[in-house]
Amino acid sequence: MARNAEAKAEEVVQNTAETPAEAVKEFSADGKIDSVDKLKARLTQMREAQQKFASYTQEQVDRIFYEAAMAANHQRVPLAKMAVEETGMGVLEDKVIKNHYASEYIYNKYREEKTCGVIEEDPAFGYKKIAEPLGVIAAVIPTTNPTSTAIFKSLIALKTRNAIIISPHPRAKASTIAAAKVVLDAAVKAGAPEGIISWVDEPTIELTNELMHAADTILATGGPAMVTSAYSSGRPALGVGPGNVPAIIDDSADILMAVNSIIHSKTFDNGMICASEQSVIVPDAIYDKAKQEFGRRKCYFLTREEKEKLGSILLTQAGTVNAAIVGQSAVTIAKMAGVEVPADTKVLIGETESVDVSEPFAHEKLSPVLAMYRAADFDDALNKAVQLVQDGGLGHTSALYVNTGTEEGRQKMAKHQAAMKTCRILVNMPSAQGGIGDIYNFRLTPSLTLGCGSWGGNSISENVGVRHLLNIKTVAERRENMLWLRTPEKVYFKRGCMSAALDELGTLMNKKRAFIVTGRHLYKNGYVKPVMDKLDQMGIAYTCFYDVEPDPSLKCAKAGVEQMRQFAPDTIIAMGGGSPMDAAKIMWVMYEHPEVDFEDMAMDFMDIRKRIYKFPKMGEKAYFVAIPTTAGSGSEVTPFAVITDDVTGKKWPLADYELLPNMAIVDVDNMMEMPKGLTSAAGIDVMTHALEAYVSVMASDFTDGLALKAIKLVFDYLPRAYENGAADPEAREKMAHASCIAGMAFANAFLGVNHSLAHKLGAFHHLPHGVANALVLTDVIHYNAEPAPAKMGTFPQYKYPHAFERYVEAARFAGITGKDDQEVFENLIQALEDLKEKIGIKKTIADYGVTEQDFLATLDEMSEQAFDDQCTGANPRYPLISELKEIYRKAYYGK
Repeated sequence: MARNAEAKAEEVVQNTAETPAEAVKEFSADGKIDSVDKLKARLTQMREAQQKFASYTQEQVDRIFYEAAMAANHQRVPLAKMAVEETGMGVLEDKVIKNHYASEYIYNKYREEKTCGVIEEDPAFGYKKIAEPLGVIAAVIPTTNPTSTAIFKSLIALKTRNAIIISPHPRAKASTIAAAKVVLDAAVKAGAPEGIISWVDEPTIELTNELMHAADTILATGGPAMVTSAYSSGRPALGVGPGNVPAIIDDSADILMAVNSIIHSKTFDNGMICASEQSVIVPDAIYDKAKQEFGRRKCYFLTREEKEKLGSILLTQAGTVNAAIVGQSAVTIAKMAGVEVPADTKVLIGETESVDVSEPFAHEKLSPVLAMYRAADFDDALNKAVQLVQDGGLGHTSALYVNTGTEEGRQKMAKHQAAMKTCRILVNMPSAQGGIGDIYNFRLTPSLTLGCGSWGGNSISENVGVRHLLNIKTVAERRENMLWLRTPEKVYFKRGCMSAALDELGTLMNKKRAFIVTGRHLYKNGYVKPVMDKLDQMGIAYTCFYDVEPDPSLKCAKAGVEQMRQFAPDTIIAMGGGSPMDAAKIMWVMYEHPEVDFEDMAMDFMDIRKRIYKFPKMGEKAYFVAIPTTAGSGSEVTPFAVITDDVTGKKWPLADYELLPNMAIVDVDNMMEMPKGLTSAAGIDVMTHALEAYVSVMASDFTDGLALKAIKLVFDYLPRAYENGAADPEAREKMAHASCIAGMAFANAFLGVNHSLAHKLGAFHHLPHGVANALVLTDVIHYNAEPAPAKMGTFPQYKYPHAFERYVEAARFAGITGKDDQEVFENLIQALEDLKEKIGIKKTIADYGVTEQDFLATLDEMSEQAFDDQCTGANPRYPLISELKEIYRKAYYGK
């Protein structure tokens, strides 16, 4: 396993270095640090590099920081694969999230922070602060988070003009070094001195001790022995203590949210984040209800005999966690103890009475194993939590679930925060994701190294960042922050409205020059003529680019924008389906900002507000008008566009509200002659948009009404539009409205894995997008509706899995009935299958001529790419790659 990981490390480094030869040299025997003499020589070189780096300006440092974060984000998946294969710990998909977080969230937090020269000044008081780097930082990296911690520490070192040399864990050295090399190559390419980041190739206790004695500061993450060694080195150290997080569920709490938040945290990367809950303490009044909810979500309660068996393997004789169980699944740990549990068990729970150190379940376990205590009341629960922290988690983290909306709840929260000697007190949030910061509370600093203050024997009390001075006790409540509804400033609709809407360009806006973007078919068949006639009537000069092909290419966009620059329009009019609108949006960007890099713009984000790349301001040269001729994509009201590199075949999906059209004109006169095939594919795409928006983790009161109305309209009118076409203008118009309002819904709530899967079916097997969505639709609904999913989506407002209930609500709104929720749900599935049959959608992927050989040859790559698709993050059930693969199989074979 280790040899395979080292080979992958070399491959990743080669792919990110300036040339493969440089990467090979870095891994060659001559370049390795495997002795004290070589370490000393490297440190001398690094001090010279750091002295040069210390003279850099804020602008230079910020450019290096940006490029390094972008590079790390690009490599998040291969680095995660390496970490899992090399260490045998954790969950691949969760390690992808960690790597994504370590690059995106850290960059977002510090992108604007001053770290060079004068960083704060008040001339009136004669007050200023000046930032200076520390020098060479020795970074000890744990085996639990080998790549994400290496990315995190390297980025904050670059932001503060420090050199950093990494000592990896011996069992994770290949993946740790590969992560560091990715950041180093990008930093040097952006102008950082050569050798500003380095590492120990063959880590030993002797080399690590020498490194800690020679460095200016130690940034240590690891076990208690390693952190103690760092603080004993004689050098300043920033280290962390062990976590033994107790979570109290008060009887006023939302039990559904509390239990599912704990499961969400405890199963993340198989419980390896030190801030994850180790014990849950529940008052007697709600104990049975909480226990029932844990059980319903596939947590396994151990019998007394099973608990003794498991307790015997949790700890070493020294009382520390047994390394063999760290990061393993609940099922694997149970097998190690000789306990048989269901194959889908998420967490092993031992009901426990003693909080004494003699009780194995009362310790930090770094795995999906949880102690559960019954308390007489809140005060008893608090006393138990205090004792658990005192005996194994001083200074780290504690959690409380309570109703903060009542005076009694606020008093309990105050009592809890006064009693707990922890530097993170998390209220109503999963502690693993909550403790690392900036997900469930935007003011809590994002970090993968969590200080424990003097209580934990640490020099800092907060999440490690770029500046640390005091022990600070932080109370962070779960917050949704700001949500949004972004739409074009004007949306006009009703049959025949186009002429009146376009009139505003002349009468209200005094526009002079319009550039029309459309497809050849629309131009040749006279669809664009009414637009041109209206522009002639208003005296607005225009020209038309009509060479947009399906799945528009960058070559097409470049040809269009060259014509656009020569014409210099103050208005862009996109007319057509999704392809002309996508092409027009791309041309708009290139016209107003020729310096843009599409690969940067296409970088995936976890939260659109925190993305690394910031889109340029649009609309300063041209006003954008979108006129759809199909009832499907909703592109006239969405901030999305896709462009294909015709040289490499790579698709760049762009998503940002700067791409939102200024005006949308939904006139069904432009859609009357849609052929049956397009009516079918586009119409079922509308249904998918609406359903995914309604169950999205980002759904809100503002998007729900739009999504529900669109669902009902599609059920009521798509079959008529398909069968009757232009002979049924009412059906045509209702589908036009459904497309637009579903577009507004998913433009703000986003989509889910249905679209992630469909995107790859289209890319690999050239299925029409709407058809691809239809083929996986009901399988995805079944998948999302699971009441106890392996993982749920992560977004602050999404408290617990409830997709099933949302599907039932949508079904009832559309007029689907049943004797109970389950029957309504099943009738929804049948109604969708009946709808697909009515509009000519075939049953399986195989029915569309995709051979089994071709399907299986692409299955793994499609599944992995679908997991990493931008749409996946908003899905209510966060998928495993294996689960997406199974959905594809069902859609192919019809089973």
